[in-house]
Amino acid sequence: MSGTATTAERTARRDGAGTPAGRGAGRTAGRRVAGALASGAVRVFLVLAGLFWLLPTLGLLVSSLLAPDDLNRGGWWQVLTAPARLTTANYQRLLADDAITGSLLNTVAIAVPATLLVLLLGSFAGYAFAWLEFPGRDWFFLLVVGLLVVPVQVALIPVSELFGSVGLFETTAGVVLFHTAFGLPFAVFLLRNFFAEIPRELLEAARLDGAGELRLFLRVVLPLGGPAIASLGIFQFLWVWNDMLVALVFADSAHPPVTVALQQQVRQFGNNIDVLAPGAFLSMVVPLVVFFAFQRQFASGVMAGAVK
Repeated sequence: MSGTATTAERTARRDGAGTPAGRGAGRTAGRRVAGALASGAVRVFLVLAGLFWLLPTLGLLVSSLLAPDDLNRGGWWQVLTAPARLTTANYQRLLADDAITGSLLNTVAIAVPATLLVLLLGSFAGYAFAWLEFPGRDWFFLLVVGLLVVPVQVALIPVSELFGSVGLFETTAGVVLFHTAFGLPFAVFLLRNFFAEIPRELLEAARLDGAGELRLFLRVVLPLGGPAIASLGIFQFLWVWNDMLVALVFADSAHPPVTVALQQQVRQFGNNIDVLAPGAFLSMVVPLVVFFAFQRQFASGVMAGAVK
């Protein structure tokens, strides 16, 4: 009986699952089941990871909407049982605090020029390294790549002495120049590699139509480089907006950016969470708004480049 069963099993394997069609059908069904399970598991994991990542942000938002006495009595999760405790009084006091509101404007005055200068200079330099011939081009580009490994901390003291000698220490212009200088190596490296992928035939066709280098750069290269430029703008703006070290060293102590202003609030008034929580949330909301705005531009740039 066992021999008969074994022979039947062998016959079934040979005639069904043992054939190439049978193996293919079995693998296809197995892949479908595994794909369905994996897709569902991955989605659940991503949802849980997203909620876990948003939990501190939610806690900060709720804390900024609670009165100081309510925060002292318990954590932010108390609103789950008493949502009526939420109030906008903290934001009203925040808007009346000249130190915080002024620091937000100072941060905008630093982050926007530092981002625009890096995008402008990095785009010109990236195009030059990618498509223009000049003596020592490769060596200059290697020098730019080498500057990527220079840490910011190494330059604080010498740049402070330099800015002090030319009158830029503790000025907004000094902070902007420092961020621009340290943002340019990465910008040139990124944009040069992106511009180099543009088809040479496209640029030659534009030159044959009479386009000069500036017009070629503005009309052809920049539209195609929209995705890289948008990504670079996001990185640079977030880095400058969230920076505290450079602002703490070079910014005007009487008119600091928001990161330094919040640090000063902690140092002077350790328990004023009613000011710190809404201030920190507002300082976090602005980069998020910029990110989503640039994200739309990033998607449109990708589609434009694909069509062209």
